[in-house]
Amino acid sequence: MKEQALVDYEPASDSGHFSWRPKGALIKKLLEKAITEIVVDYGAMQVETPIMYDFEHPALKKYLNRFPARQYVVKSDSKEFFLRFAACFGQFLMAHSLTISYKQLPLKIYELTHYSFRREQSGELAGLKRLRAFSMPDMHTLCRDFDSAKKEFESQFHKCKEWNEDLEIPIETAFRVQEDFFNENKAWYASFAKTLGKPLLLELFKERYAYFITKFEMNFVDNAKKASGLSTVQIDVENSETFDLSFTDEDGKKKRPLILHASIPGAIERVIYALLEIAAMKIKEGMPPMFPIWLSPTQIRIVPLSEKQNDYCGSLLKELKQNGIRADYDDRNETMQKKVRDAEKEWIPFIAVVGEREEASGKLSIRIRKNAKNESLSANEISLLIKNEC
Repeated sequence: MKEQALVDYEPASDSGHFSWRPKGALIKKLLEKAITEIVVDYGAMQVETPIMYDFEHPALKKYLNRFPARQYVVKSDSKEFFLRFAACFGQFLMAHSLTISYKQLPLKIYELTHYSFRREQSGELAGLKRLRAFSMPDMHTLCRDFDSAKKEFESQFHKCKEWNEDLEIPIETAFRVQEDFFNENKAWYASFAKTLGKPLLLELFKERYAYFITKFEMNFVDNAKKASGLSTVQIDVENSETFDLSFTDEDGKKKRPLILHASIPGAIERVIYALLEIAAMKIKEGMPPMFPIWLSPTQIRIVPLSEKQNDYCGSLLKELKQNGIRADYDDRNETMQKKVRDAEKEWIPFIAVVGEREEASGKLSIRIRKNAKNESLSANEISLLIKNEC
């Protein structure tokens, strides 16, 4: 993360809080934009809730006892507040004030938190893998009954699987489930293993120790052979009572919904950690490390052979940008070889070397990082190739 000038530690802040450099901030924003578009297209309403809450609020007090997490404490007047560790309670407090009909269910509420906070112990902190301030895309789905909850749970499982596959993040999946619920739904759980095409880890518990009756986590295993949770969905059977959430059923009676907690990518920072770990795996295998092209801060760099091509390179840069490509142009007073080496160090997926021949023909000599091939392509052709890759 430091070599690529994405993210750095900030000694002036608390540990586990980072400074995001321009390239890292761009990657983070692209991921946030992508997941928000997916979730909103899925039917979720986007909201924004406070980042701090009163320790003494009756519903929150009960929730905190069921979800022990180390908190940052903020004092205001005579009250103590904690910085949120998820968007759950903000969304539940909002849902409490709504008048909901069974016709509106399942109802989905979504927030991308900037930020959620967990004051992890200093020995637990590890770069972008485990930190104290993180961006968490949180969606909660209110469901009428278990049939509806299972249907939404399965749908969101597929969304999580697709997200990780699109990013080429290999996952290992674990389910936690109360034993009675598992025995009633054994074939349903077997269907998830079939969908994955490989075994999953199953943990059964006799007595429910948390608010969920079942959940899954899609985990990434890093170079140190340590698993980190990314995607997760949970079926919550407790918090509609805790936060007094209800809907009016078709018989006119008030009923409690079931709640699904979902984070399709998990923390955005941890997604970037996984991408960097995958790049490290590629280095070990003698392959060129790179980001997915849609996340590459610079998708193509133009490298002139001499100053004679400067004006032409300037016009190429303008054309590529007009085509929606993130391009830049290395006009430093350095050799072409050094410019190409520097571009390779930045994992830039396409390098366009431009000399007199390229200017005359309109075809650029393109070095493609992914397969180490050279292609002769026009600015329009390379734009189409990059868009297709994205």
